[in-house]
Amino acid sequence: MAACYSSSALMAGPPVKDFAATAASHADHSHCVAHISSRNSKHKTPSDKSFLSYHVKRSSVLFSSGGCKQPLLSHSFLHHNRNSVAALSSGFQESYKGSRLRGSVAQHQGSVKCMATENGRPIQAKPSELVVCFGEMLIDFVPTVGGLSLANAPAFKKAPGGAPANVAVGIARLGGNSAFMGKVGDDEFGYMLVDILKENRVESRGVRFDPGARTALAFVTLREDGEREFMFYRNPSADMLLDVPDLDVELLQQATIFHYGSISLISEPCRSAHLKAMEIARNAGVLLSYDPNLRLPLWPSAEAARKGIKSIWDEADIIKISEEEITFLTEGGDPYSDEAALSLWHPNLKLLLVTEGADGCRYYAKGFSGRVDGLKVNPVDTTGAGDAFVGGLLSALVRDLSLPQDETKLRDALRFANACGAITTTERGAIPALPDRDTVMRLINRPRESMLSPIPEPNSWQGYTRWRIRTSQSHI
Repeated sequence: MAACYSSSALMAGPPVKDFAATAASHADHSHCVAHISSRNSKHKTPSDKSFLSYHVKRSSVLFSSGGCKQPLLSHSFLHHNRNSVAALSSGFQESYKGSRLRGSVAQHQGSVKCMATENGRPIQAKPSELVVCFGEMLIDFVPTVGGLSLANAPAFKKAPGGAPANVAVGIARLGGNSAFMGKVGDDEFGYMLVDILKENRVESRGVRFDPGARTALAFVTLREDGEREFMFYRNPSADMLLDVPDLDVELLQQATIFHYGSISLISEPCRSAHLKAMEIARNAGVLLSYDPNLRLPLWPSAEAARKGIKSIWDEADIIKISEEEITFLTEGGDPYSDEAALSLWHPNLKLLLVTEGADGCRYYAKGFSGRVDGLKVNPVDTTGAGDAFVGGLLSALVRDLSLPQDETKLRDALRFANACGAITTTERGAIPALPDRDTVMRLINRPRESMLSPIPEPNSWQGYTRWRIRTSQSHI
């Protein structure tokens, strides 16, 4: 039996109408079964339901037991159009009573799963190229005017944030498959954040709501150069209360890459949940990605931060750090020296990355090292730039796990990641500024001689504000 199933699409899946037209154009694909689930039925619309029901009735057709030359409903379609899967489920139930197609629709705690059958038994397809991001998601309040103290800022822009959540959204914006795992408050901000995950096609079934704690808030001070300082309101916030029983074990085991930071190590019970999640992922053969994301004001002391960050250092396969973090972790080492960076290398590490802001990044792998220069832009807010870099890198790494062994391919991936980070600094807030793949590629491929002219706004939903690129002396 040849199950016609695709989970290799890297870009966003086809729109619902494109899929329905494709499905309706195939006349005879029988003996098919689909298992589709969604935990968020309240977000489905009548128009989705009626439209999909109509086209499902006209087609026969999702998975074929043989002879199907192309996948008609891929994992990419299900992942990127899962706001419509409940309508599609209804269409199956209404449309195939008594037909040759046996429709099986069931609930499964939120994930979208597809099944073909063999001898009447379902064969479950595991989502591929999934990056699960673990940790905090919060609300950043960013001043509308830079260079002022929090007390003197005239107003603030509310923006969703939290480094692991930023990475998850960044990957999804680039067309990848990502999930977020953490806890938010059972409050308006918490629901808003989860809705933002869904709007950005990030799997949210690993998110928990805490009725006894609020969603974390962070006020951000923007200096004149776009760099920022933080003041946090989380004492305790919901993200700190994620516990081991809250973990979605199946989601962790489905991942290709498990990404995390260090903030979730600061206090219990979240620290225990973090360590258990790492253990589950490691035992499932998942690649571990670590960005310490140092936030000293959240730790009891600098020494506690240093000890906590290093406590899981040797477990990671991929580590990304900044120049400031090199100085901090090496207790005064030169952040631009290879010696200081390599003092943080451990035998199990596959790739160590050092980001240098607008100057690009350095990389250290087994057998080679180097640097990839960055792009110079007019920064407005650097919040989320490092997360955008990580999202860009992981979106490439999850498709090709051999990157740390191939310097040419690694340099291309890091050039892409640098562009993601640069674009993110041109708008206030982290998640609102994260780019899509088309924007990144237009920037990378833009002729050097025209880099002083404005980049046209993309014809996508994101609607970037106008921004200009300054000429860079570096090679892009």
